[in-house]
Amino acid sequence: MRSELLRALNAERAARRGCLVVTDLASGVQRLVLESDAEAEDEAVARALRSGRSGLLADTQRFLNVYLPPPRILVIGAVHISQALAPMARLAGFDIAIVDPRTAFATPDRFPGVDLLAEWPEDVLRERPLDAYTALVAVTHDPKIDDHPLIEALQTGCFYIGALGSRKTHARRVERLLAAGLPQHRIDRIEAPIGVDIGAATPAEIAVAILASVVAAFRGRKMHAERRGEAPAV
Repeated sequence: MRSELLRALNAERAARRGCLVVTDLASGVQRLVLESDAEAEDEAVARALRSGRSGLLADTQRFLNVYLPPPRILVIGAVHISQALAPMARLAGFDIAIVDPRTAFATPDRFPGVDLLAEWPEDVLRERPLDAYTALVAVTHDPKIDDHPLIEALQTGCFYIGALGSRKTHARRVERLLAAGLPQHRIDRIEAPIGVDIGAATPAEIAVAILASVVAAFRGRKMHAERRGEAPAV
């Protein structure tokens, strides 16, 4: 791999942006395709970026090496659902972090081996900004804790945004977000009630439903080039 291509590839990976390297096996020529340029390529390139799967394109001499940032889940709320979700998320291949300023909940003994931050979300997000490869899961039921990261997630374009609560609770949440200046079409991205409708009743079942929604959203996510056609974020 040419040094300039390697530098460009490493820059994309450091910035947590998807990309791939196309290698012509007959000539050895390589080129870097950024996710932001996927619309100029054929559908096979977009499919590879979406799936994260490298491989030889059928009936061609082109090999695609795909580089996707590790998908991650940021959970707002160190609650029983989060305790069940953390190990399942890791098994499914997601990095996961849990944020909750309530130190009575965010304790290492309740979340052994988990990236746990007993801080306010706005402080965490200054150091760990959200991106398109992050899912935001808000489960505290407390607007003072949940609303700020939800707004950040909507503005950033996280691939999944979900919030715990009944339809009545979410209606009040929508009113607050509209008052904060977010347009309705952005707010509509929030999955609430959270998770796939499987009739979940226990914290573990709700965690299963959330993870199913996260996986579906990640595999069906729009590429950067596809997102550019949407209304701009506020």
